Amino acid sequence: MLSLLACFVSSQFSRHEPGVTHVLVTGGAGYIGSHAALRLLKDSHRVTIVDNLSRGNLGAIKVLQEQFPEPGRLQFIYADLGDAKAVNKIFSENAFDAVMHFAAVAYVGESTLEPLRYYHNITSNTLVVLEAMAAHGVNTLIYSSTCATYGEPEKMPITEQTPQVPINPYGKAKKMAEDIILDFSKNSEMAVMILRYFNVIGSDPEGRLGEAPRPELREHGRISGACFDAASGVITGLKVKGTDYKTPDGTCVRDYIDVTDLVDAHVKALNKAEPGKVGIYNVGTGKGRSVKEFVEACKKATGVNIKVEYLARRPGDYAEVFSDPTKINHELNWTAEYTDLQESLRVAWRWQKAHRNGYGTAPLAMAS
Repeated sequence: MLSLLACFVSSQFSRHEPGVTHVLVTGGAGYIGSHAALRLLKDSHRVTIVDNLSRGNLGAIKVLQEQFPEPGRLQFIYADLGDAKAVNKIFSENAFDAVMHFAAVAYVGESTLEPLRYYHNITSNTLVVLEAMAAHGVNTLIYSSTCATYGEPEKMPITEQTPQVPINPYGKAKKMAEDIILDFSKNSEMAVMILRYFNVIGSDPEGRLGEAPRPELREHGRISGACFDAASGVITGLKVKGTDYKTPDGTCVRDYIDVTDLVDAHVKALNKAEPGKVGIYNVGTGKGRSVKEFVEACKKATGVNIKVEYLARRPGDYAEVFSDPTKINHELNWTAEYTDLQESLRVAWRWQKAHRNGYGTAPLAMAS
C-alpha cells in the first residue's frame, strides 16, 4: 500500500496537470525561499523545493510539510545546484511549469572574503539551472536578484534604468547571472522576471517561519539578526560598522522590505510572466532608513535597550541605497504594504523569542 501511495505521489509531480502550476523553488529551505514556498502553497500551487541545506533549514521544510501534508502538494529534494547531473535528473523526473530561483549565498561581507565561492554558487549554478530549463522545456523563470547589482549610484532613488556598477563580488555575481539570463532570453520564448530587491526584514505574520542563520554566519548576517541576538543576550551588544558615510546621521541608509511583501511581488511576477518577454523590477518601499533609525526601531520592537558599539566601515559596503518602485507598482500592481519598520521587527522578534535555537533539528521525509 505504501509503495502504491509513493508511486501516486511521484506521478503527481512528474506530470503536468490542468489548472495546477508546479513551481520549482530553489533555496526553498532558506529564509526568503521558505516564505515564498509557503505563499505558493497557500495559493494552491504545487511546489518542489531543492536545497543543499548549506544555508537553509530542515526545520522550515518540516513546518511546510506539516502545513500542507496532502499528496501532490509539496516535495523536498536534497541536491546541490552545482551538480549538473543531479539537476538534470530532477528536471527529467518532474514536470515543472516555472522556476523561482532563490538559491544563493548572500552576504556582502562574506563575498569580499570568499569571492570564488560567490561566483561559483551564484553565477555558475544559475547557468546550470538555466541549461536544465532549456533542455527540459521549462519556460518561466522568476529570478531572485538584488539591488547590490547597482553598486553605489550617484543619484537616488534607484530606478531600473540606473546603471549597474556593482562594487562587491555578491553584486557582481548576481549581475553576471542576470546577463546570462538576458542573453539566453533574446533567442528563446522563455518568460523571465528579474526581481532586484532591497534589504529584507520580517517574518511570516502567523509565526510559522522566520530567519535562522547558522551561528557561524552571524557576523555576516542581516542587521535585524544582529539586533535580535543583542536583544536576547546571544551577543553582548550590536556593532554598527560605519559612521562616516555622507548620510544625514553618518550611518548607511537602506530600503527595508518586509519578506511578506517580497514574496507577494514574486507571486505577482509569476502571474504576469509572458512567453518571450522579460520584466525587470526593483522591489522596495521607496523609502530609505538609516542604520541608527533601524536600531532605534529594533530597541522599541524588542523592548530591550540594546548596547551599540560603532566601528569602522565594512568592506564592500555603500552609503545610501533605496528604490523607486514606480515600475512594479504600475506593471505588476504591487505596492509594499508592510512598511511599519517597528511592526515588521516586532513580528520577527516574536518568532525569534519562540525559537531561541532557530528551527532546531527535526526529522522529515526527504526525496533524493
